[in-house]
Amino acid sequence: MKTDEKIALNETLSVLLKELADECQETLKLITQLQVKDLSAEQIAPILSELAVSAVHLHTHTAGLQDLINDEIEKL
Repeated sequence: MKTDEKIALNETLSVLLKELADECQETLKLITQLQVKDLSAEQIAPILSELAVSAVHLHTHTAGLQDLINDEIEKL
C-alpha cells in the first residue's frame, strides 16, 4: 500500500468512535458542572446521577473497541 493512499475506517468502528466522542463530551460537561463552587446537594445529586449513567455508556462504548482498533491496524 502506498503511504499516500486513503482508506476508510471500518463502518462499525467509525460509528462507535462517533458515539464515544459524543459521550466523552457529555462526561466532560458534567465534570465541568461539578467544578462550580458552592453547589448545593440539590444541584450536585442530579449531576452525579447523570455522570453515573455517562460512565456506564462509556464502558459500553469501549467494550470490544480495542479489538476493532487492532483489526484496523492489522489491515494497514
